[in-house]
Amino acid sequence: MAFLRSLTLIWPGLPWVWLRGSRAGLVLACAFAICLDLAVATTWIWTEFVDLRVTLGVWTAVAAIWLIATVSAVSAFPPPLTNCRDAATDRLFTEARDAYLARDWLAAETKLQTLLTLAPTDGEAQLLLGTLLRRAGRFEEAKKALEMLARSDTGLPWAHAIQRELQCLARDTHEQTDGSSAATLPLNAATKDHRAAA
Repeated sequence: MAFLRSLTLIWPGLPWVWLRGSRAGLVLACAFAICLDLAVATTWIWTEFVDLRVTLGVWTAVAAIWLIATVSAVSAFPPPLTNCRDAATDRLFTEARDAYLARDWLAAETKLQTLLTLAPTDGEAQLLLGTLLRRAGRFEEAKKALEMLARSDTGLPWAHAIQRELQCLARDTHEQTDGSSAATLPLNAATKDHRAAA
């Protein structure tokens, strides 16, 4: 896996785009692609229209961008994302789980948010947060958190549990909308009866 990660150094900006989703890395990768395309076009396609010195200048710019970007990427190569917990994050998860089981939603959410600040790739904590939000009746937030976890690599070991939570979320949302429409139905019927009597 380390070899595959180091292959991203071949293209400037790619380590940051591929491994971290960085916008600055995307801009650098696109700028390098444009320079490389221009160099290829001036060398093999527009040979009659572009002076040789311009072509050499473009190739020099491509080489300089590649060299500077590669050296800076090697010096600040993004470390691999870890999924393991240390003692502090493990303690936070245990406290959050215990608060969740005690139905102390506020304490559980606070502990989980702190844990996810320290370890943003902890899939189990993300799943527990999504479940907690569903149980607390914050359905939109729960759906967003669970769908984001389902799309990420950290959600792969929890795919079955995520699908089950999304099904429970759909059921709870449906029950809430049915309950609110049932609560308004007698009111509407009473209004119609009152108008008929008048």
